Amino acid sequence: MSKSGLFAHFGSKEELQLATVEHAAKLFVAEVIDPARSAPKGLARIWALCDHMIGYSERQVFPGGCFFAATSFEYNNRPGPVRDRIEEMIRSWLSYLEHAVGQAQEAGELDANASAREISFQLDAFAQASNAQYQLFRDPQVFDDARRAIHERLESLRP
Repeated sequence: MSKSGLFAHFGSKEELQLATVEHAAKLFVAEVIDPARSAPKGLARIWALCDHMIGYSERQVFPGGCFFAATSFEYNNRPGPVRDRIEEMIRSWLSYLEHAVGQAQEAGELDANASAREISFQLDAFAQASNAQYQLFRDPQVFDDARRAIHERLESLRP
């Protein structure tokens, strides 16, 4: 398809970018969120979310790793609807992970006095670090390192 034919289909470059973000969001949900929903609420659900997040990067669902990690760097200083949608998706992921941590705390599986927001930040940071390091070093060991770090952090929070 020609460039003009592509733009004619979407109407503008921005509409094409937004459609791309929407497609990436659907793939993220299908690859990470949906499979984790089958795990019981609590630690099992947190682990499933983190493991699928790492697997999403490990399998290179998108060449270059996590689509939202890459695009957030590209668009973080570009105001507009594309940046806003990328931010919305990342906030949604972090909120979902934080909610899962809160459920584990309510179930007595994690220290109820710890900050669910801080825990979810740390777990996501391990997953994001494995994605970034793999992109640079191409060492698949980083994915196992991230899984081990997440497991150790969760174990350290058991009451």
